[in-house]
Amino acid sequence: MATHTREDLEKNRVKLTITVPKEETRPHMEEAAKRLAQNTKIDGFRPGKADYEVIRQKFGEMKILEEALENIVRKTFVQAVLEQEIDTVGQPKIEMEKMVPSNDLVYTAEVTRMPKVTKLADFKTLSVKAKKPEIEDKDIDLALKDLQRMQTKETRGKEGSIVDDQDKVVLSVNMKKDGVPVDGGQSPNHAIFLSEEYYIPGFKEQLLGLKEGEEKKFVLTFPEDHVQKMIAGAEVEFEVAIKEIFHLDLPEINDEFAKSLGQKDLETMKGLIRENLQKEKDSEEKFRQEKEMLELIADKSRFEDIPDLLLNEEINKMAHELQHRVEDQGMEFDKYLESIKRTLADLKLDFTPQALMRIKVALLLSEIARREKVEVDQKEMDQELDALAERYQDNEEAKKQIYSPVYREYMESMQRNRKVIDLLRNAMVK
Repeated sequence: MATHTREDLEKNRVKLTITVPKEETRPHMEEAAKRLAQNTKIDGFRPGKADYEVIRQKFGEMKILEEALENIVRKTFVQAVLEQEIDTVGQPKIEMEKMVPSNDLVYTAEVTRMPKVTKLADFKTLSVKAKKPEIEDKDIDLALKDLQRMQTKETRGKEGSIVDDQDKVVLSVNMKKDGVPVDGGQSPNHAIFLSEEYYIPGFKEQLLGLKEGEEKKFVLTFPEDHVQKMIAGAEVEFEVAIKEIFHLDLPEINDEFAKSLGQKDLETMKGLIRENLQKEKDSEEKFRQEKEMLELIADKSRFEDIPDLLLNEEINKMAHELQHRVEDQGMEFDKYLESIKRTLADLKLDFTPQALMRIKVALLLSEIARREKVEVDQKEMDQELDALAERYQDNEEAKKQIYSPVYREYMESMQRNRKVIDLLRNAMVK
């Protein structure tokens, strides 16, 4: 049986020296010889029928060992990692120390391990204040205007026309605070209806009088009660470029308007809007609570050094997420970068603090689940997978993936995280 020694290196790296006895390499070499026989024309033998000795004489044992090496390393490396209980990140760095046929095989595997939470904050002593979202009449009015917009007739502005306070404007926008892009503050095609109040005081006034293709930079102060704490009450720099101007013909909001949308009358439609808005606000508040309590615990906890490999993986993931969002809006990612005057390297640097927080939150969820003995209900998991598979009754390949061990493990992780978040909410939200 393969044996190994362990050496802990700096920055959460571990070096394993693994020795595989020659007796353990033999079965892998015999399988490798069969593969070589199958893929090689050998006089006097049908494909795959030449025995080990014939293959050895034709290729040499070193060639057979090289062919077998991947399987030998994969099996013995995984075995060593499991025995050492190392939660690895990324791919191992493999180096052969001794590789001679008919001798023990010796190699080293250097891996990065997942960092640990060295001090978990006592979340039971921490609290997050709950807010009760209330729907105001102005929220109903804004929703009605959204519906009004959907029924509005638009006329493309002629060449040379300028923005006035009854137009719809499509523009690119890039928001920065202290020179750093604001999370979620970039859009290549953002529609603004200037006949309405905008949530950032002074924004639409900055657009009045601009022409198509014109660019402008300006600074606005966000409201103190803005939902994004990072920019609440802060000065934010805007870079906008006018892409299209549309003149609007708006229908009147009355009972006839409500009936045209399938409602009994305007008051009935307002009641339905209020109900839907309340659900949205409650969902937003729930998300805010989760984010605030997880980041609060992260700030109060201590962690081992986050490996560069793990941080870079998370940064790349965030870059891909942004690219998908941009492309979903119908814009090429390269053109988007040009519009905000940033390179991909710039964005990745900007993402670093957020990526670091995301990693810490993931580590916390795992550690709290372990300490609080949060378990996944396998019956619930079966039901969840069955319900998901029901949506793909005619797609056998999709159902196969849903019931795969890898997907089940992913879903179990999601369910475990949900249970941890529920536990934290019950303890922290006041």
